[in-house]
Amino acid sequence: MKSAWEMRKALKDLFNAQHLGVLATQGGGQPYSSLVAFAATDDLKYLVFATTRATRKYANLSSESRVAMLIDNRTNQDSDFHNAMAVTAMGTAEEVKDSEKDQLVKRYLAKHPYLEGFVTAPTCALLKVRVDKYYLVSRFQNVMELHLKP
Repeated sequence: MKSAWEMRKALKDLFNAQHLGVLATQGGGQPYSSLVAFAATDDLKYLVFATTRATRKYANLSSESRVAMLIDNRTNQDSDFHNAMAVTAMGTAEEVKDSEKDQLVKRYLAKHPYLEGFVTAPTCALLKVRVDKYYLVSRFQNVMELHLKP
């Protein structure tokens, strides 16, 4: 993979194939990781996930919006050292505003229809990560960066 176009295609393929990612937040000076169901926008500028407002991740995001999200395709086999791909998205998370909520809920539920009751509950917040950059690692040591313009 050499071009930004190839990297974007690899990211889209990975995001379409994977349903879960690891969200890293921080609170009280301590990192915290959570497994979240996610969806990506077509332009790769946003990753969307849902959580209830009573969670630690939501509390952490309320005080510090900078996050990282890891999405990978590992199989827990030795071959992963040569075949697995992992991407870290660095960005800022915020709760989705009403004006864009319908569109992003539809995108999220297109990927996770079984979470409709969860994501539409009044206690649930839909959040989006505005991605500033992606770090894509493949073949164990091949690292590429994709910087997104705001």
